[in-house]
Amino acid sequence: MAREWTDLELLHELEPVVENAVNRHFSMTKDWNPHDYVPWSEGKNYYALGGQDWDIEQSKLSEVARTAMVQNLLTEDNLPSYHREIAMNFTMDAPWGTWVNRWTAEENRHGIALRDYLVVTRNCDPIELETLRMETVNRGFSPGQNQQVSGDLFAKSLFDSVVYVTFQELATRISHRNTGRACNDPVADQLLARISADENLHMIFYRDISAAGFDIAPEQAMYSLHRVLANFQMPGYVVPEFRRKAVIIAVGGVYDPRIHLDDVVMPVLKKWRILERDFTGEAARYQDEIGKIVAELEQTCEKFEVAKQRRLEREAKMAEKRAAKKEFASSAP
Repeated sequence: MAREWTDLELLHELEPVVENAVNRHFSMTKDWNPHDYVPWSEGKNYYALGGQDWDIEQSKLSEVARTAMVQNLLTEDNLPSYHREIAMNFTMDAPWGTWVNRWTAEENRHGIALRDYLVVTRNCDPIELETLRMETVNRGFSPGQNQQVSGDLFAKSLFDSVVYVTFQELATRISHRNTGRACNDPVADQLLARISADENLHMIFYRDISAAGFDIAPEQAMYSLHRVLANFQMPGYVVPEFRRKAVIIAVGGVYDPRIHLDDVVMPVLKKWRILERDFTGEAARYQDEIGKIVAELEQTCEKFEVAKQRRLEREAKMAEKRAAKKEFASSAP
């Protein structure tokens, strides 16, 4: 029977791995300044200071780009909850505490830069943005929030946390990068590419801590991996009207089921060699279950493509009707 490790024992056992990962992160990360990615010359006062309040006509971003960028920002805004989660699970003892504080500082920089860009360029409604920020932060966040596993609330362990954030950081990196491309603005593209580079280093940190966990306690790590994949949701799901916005983002090609499977789930599983390793006992059983989850995700991708095509066809027909109606109105005597 495999040994059952406590989180406290795992924290101690993984400490050398964390210390190496922290040192590597400091050697690879590049400091940057949010103000360097904001076109301040485009800024002007809003109504409270004698200027003009926001109007959607002022936005240069498409609906897809604007929705994705605001969703990314609101996700970053929930940083107090994320900090609390990892501080509680990792502790603040060095080197875990060093990482918690550094990661928090870097993530905070992302929110600062995104908000400055959007408000200065008038690419979002700043009043609505603040209303949504207040609501999102008030809702808080927990990886297991509102999720049920075998009738119980999704209880968190150290492995639940590091495995979840591995996938989440990679998904966030890809979402930011694809949003930058969708913006059709070189400044926004550069900003989101810079943020994506940070998120990639964060992902590598968590991915390598998780990899060590699979070697130390394979059954516990595989149990957490199965739970995370079976119940995965992006942290932005607490943002109001998340489902509607997620559809816009998915149909727009920023982040959809195919991207999630091909660019997030499978690369991580391959890096950890989850489906190829010679597991035994319960770990082997979870390996089989994870294979089934991958197959289910593939089916989800296929269903989404069909639904996406139907939606695009409907939108095209509606656009044709609007154009015909406009043409008729303009030609009427």
